[in-house]
Amino acid sequence: NMTEEKFVLDTLSGCIEYKSLLDVIVNAFFVRDGRYCLISERNLYIVICYLATFQLEELGLRQFSKIVKSLDTAKMQKFLRFFFNDLYLNTWIKDEWSQFYDSLYVKENWIDPLLRWQPKVQQLIEQLTNKLSNCATTVKPSAVTQPKEFHLTVPKPHAIPLPLPIPGLEKRSPVPSSTYKPPKEIKQLEEIKRKNRQKAENLLLKANTDQFSCATMKSEKREVCYKIIHLLKISQEHFEPVDRLFPSSLSIKRLFIDNIPIKLNAAAILREGALYQRKMEQELKRIENLLQGAGDSSEYLAWQNQMRGRDLEEQLVEIECRRLQGKLSHEEAVLAHQNVIQENKKKADLMREEKAELMHQYAEKRLQEKKGLRELVEQIVEGHKNAKEAKIKLQKYKQQIVQEVCEENRELLQQALELKEEKLRKRYELIQQIRAIESLPSIRHKFVDLTETAGHGLICEMSIVELHERLALLREEHKAAEEEKRDQIIHEKQAKEQLLLDKLDQISLFRAELGRAAALKQEEKKRKLQSGERPMKDERILNLQKKIAERTVERKKQAGLL
Repeated sequence: NMTEEKFVLDTLSGCIEYKSLLDVIVNAFFVRDGRYCLISERNLYIVICYLATFQLEELGLRQFSKIVKSLDTAKMQKFLRFFFNDLYLNTWIKDEWSQFYDSLYVKENWIDPLLRWQPKVQQLIEQLTNKLSNCATTVKPSAVTQPKEFHLTVPKPHAIPLPLPIPGLEKRSPVPSSTYKPPKEIKQLEEIKRKNRQKAENLLLKANTDQFSCATMKSEKREVCYKIIHLLKISQEHFEPVDRLFPSSLSIKRLFIDNIPIKLNAAAILREGALYQRKMEQELKRIENLLQGAGDSSEYLAWQNQMRGRDLEEQLVEIECRRLQGKLSHEEAVLAHQNVIQENKKKADLMREEKAELMHQYAEKRLQEKKGLRELVEQIVEGHKNAKEAKIKLQKYKQQIVQEVCEENRELLQQALELKEEKLRKRYELIQQIRAIESLPSIRHKFVDLTETAGHGLICEMSIVELHERLALLREEHKAAEEEKRDQIIHEKQAKEQLLLDKLDQISLFRAELGRAAALKQEEKKRKLQSGERPMKDERILNLQKKIAERTVERKKQAGLL
């Protein structure tokens, strides 16, 4: 009903609102007295704690007792005894709640009402304790077995056996002479080591004598290298890129080998045409930028490097700060760990004192329980005397019930048989009717008119003749569409072939121009070589040659000494 729904909603909202306060009590209960309780019952203890703290004035002790007694007696007795402890309420519970709310507000609104209700709740705890003690089952002590001596026959004295003859030692074979000689394998290993060392010394001598043979260069390769270095110097002097001197990989090959015709497919033709088109666009764009007064990007690059260096310095400073912060946090963590250890020691001492007190209370409680068990045993013995008469009466009552049930079963079986006979009779009559209908003659010939519809009443209904005509029209339309698509494919193929021919013409023009430029450069180079111009060698190359010569002389001297 509405009142119960309102009570449930208020309780749920209160548990959510005061979750931090309730968690303090429940967590401490699970640590101290509820170590063996299930974690799945946590919400049960939260609700009972909320009702005892915030709703006890509105509910009253009677309603609260009903709620508690409807639950598990042992769990509620343990939790209420823990929560309504005067020492706990005045010490750590008050201190923990004061961390969330004002201490004066906590004392006036929560701690004092709980202390006021504590005597009445203590009576409820005692009732739960008595209920637990009354429900406890007594264990009947078993009779102690008294040991008896075995009646064993006295054994006859055994005859003293004759002593066995002492066996003599067998003759041992002498120690073999090979025991004191070194094995052959050690000599073989030493021989292999000596041969390997000799082979390694020969290889080292050969490597030292032919140390720089790979650094010598043939005369033909030297001339080619000089030519390439000379062309690179010319390109640097005239501020021209190397790609302008060597336009493509094809022009470099033409400097040394003849032009070999290569058969190209459609993809290669389109790819090479796009390459030449892209190069032409890039060249045009470069020329337009120069005409428009494009500047040098060196200042921007210098500024960019400067800013990157500044960013790197800032990153290094930030990394150093993080490192120092990490070190500081480590020191703080060590101090915090030490403080936690000290607090844990204090809590352990306090828990030991509480445990000793609880053990004393438990011993007193056990004495009371033993007294109650003795009284319960006496009551059970008296009850066993009257159990036989009650058992005879119960047996007679059960026999009477069995007779009544047997009579009812007979009546029900009779009714079920009558119903089954009635169903079989009706089924037999229905089968006779079906057989009579099947025995009548039926018209099996049917005349079909192909120009008429089936008469099902559908919108798309048509005759077989009309269906054949429509299928013929669809075949003609499909054939016309195929012819049209075939013509379109032929036109596209012709257009693609024409495009490839245009691209081939363009590629041949580009190749001819590049080949002509390469031939002119080759002739100009030959004229320069014939006129007696000798490419200047770089200082680094001369220095390297001098060093190589010096190393060669030194190597030869060392080889002679060796």
